[in-house]
Amino acid sequence: MYNIIIYIYLFGVAIASLFSKKVKKMWQGEREAFDVLRSKVDPNAQYVWFHAASLGEFEQGRPIMERLRKEHPEYKILLTFFSPSGYEVRKNYEGADIICYLPLDTPLNARRFLRTIRPVMAFFIKYEFWYNYLHILKHRGIPTYSVSSIFRDGQIFFRWYGHQYGRVLKCFTHFFVQNEKSRQLLAGIGITNVSISGDTRFDRVLEIKQQAKKLDIVEAFVEDAFRSSGVQECRSADNSLASNSSTKKVFVAGSSWQPDEEIFIKYFNEHPDWKLIIAPHVIGESHLQQIIKQLDMPVVRYTKTTSEEARNARCLIIDCFGLLSSIYKYGTVSYVGGGFGVGIHNVLEAAVWNIPVIFGPNNERFAEAQGLKRVGGGFEISDYDSFASVMNGFIADEASLNAAGSAASDFVKSQAGATDVVLKGIKL
Repeated sequence: MYNIIIYIYLFGVAIASLFSKKVKKMWQGEREAFDVLRSKVDPNAQYVWFHAASLGEFEQGRPIMERLRKEHPEYKILLTFFSPSGYEVRKNYEGADIICYLPLDTPLNARRFLRTIRPVMAFFIKYEFWYNYLHILKHRGIPTYSVSSIFRDGQIFFRWYGHQYGRVLKCFTHFFVQNEKSRQLLAGIGITNVSISGDTRFDRVLEIKQQAKKLDIVEAFVEDAFRSSGVQECRSADNSLASNSSTKKVFVAGSSWQPDEEIFIKYFNEHPDWKLIIAPHVIGESHLQQIIKQLDMPVVRYTKTTSEEARNARCLIIDCFGLLSSIYKYGTVSYVGGGFGVGIHNVLEAAVWNIPVIFGPNNERFAEAQGLKRVGGGFEISDYDSFASVMNGFIADEASLNAAGSAASDFVKSQAGATDVVLKGIKL
């Protein structure tokens, strides 16, 4: 049944590629993957295979890839993606020797792929459970690990009708899961080769913080708020924000969508004592113009401005990729979008910078958001009024703002260490 579904999906992708640029990229990338492998695979090398569906999963696997590469240079790294949103952003990543799309999980593709690569071990990040690839890996005795995985009651593996597909879980050598609930669910279906490692994203965001870029345009924009060459000089010894009522504060909205923007833009149109940085999730001209039309304040775009122009603006729109994780360091309060859609984006990239994080209501499936709420570093909003209530509270009580920021940062630090657990638990 699984293979029938895969072939139906394959036909659907071929049709959809005629109408969608994103699907077309994926379809072409999958078909070209074997050409990439033929031209780049070193038959004398030992490959460790990492598979990530998209960019978020890549970031979870990245700390393991980079530690493995550093500590075991005898191995080469193969990195595969399923989604263009991961591959297109990281196709030039220097931490892997070969990067390509993963051919769709048909029996023929899986056999051909693994015969070409002959990996010595494989890592599947978070939610990746490809039936044919995994069964062939097990048949060939290749150690295969599920990293930063998380399981929930509603998943097919734990339903009466999902037992057959659930056999795919028996193919893994070991699971490194994020929490106790996941371990219990797996134990309930007889899978005990499990360790609770936590989420490698916490390790990754701490690394990202150390590698943050200095952004001259952003620093000019926030000069009123931070009157220095960087935000860090405006934080006190305990990492709280230095109090200075005469300066503007900075609100950073990352990965925002239209429902998010309609809420926070309305608020800051009425609060001229704040500066606003917006890094939308979709960087298309129509969406950028839609944002600009809502703004009742001087606005500039990152790629179309100068430091002098940015210094005199009240809103800076980030109209390019790759800067957001560094931009959060300039914030007083952050907002992470997606919570009014399919789910929130990466709240940890903001929390690591000692600032509170606000997000929309669709966050139940995100353990990191639940953790931030629990410790007082994350704040869920459902509409304009609830957003205004949170912001008004921060404005009225700066001590609570500082405490929330410290709680967010402390939470990230407390959850670090998953990479060490994984590397100690694998067979090298």
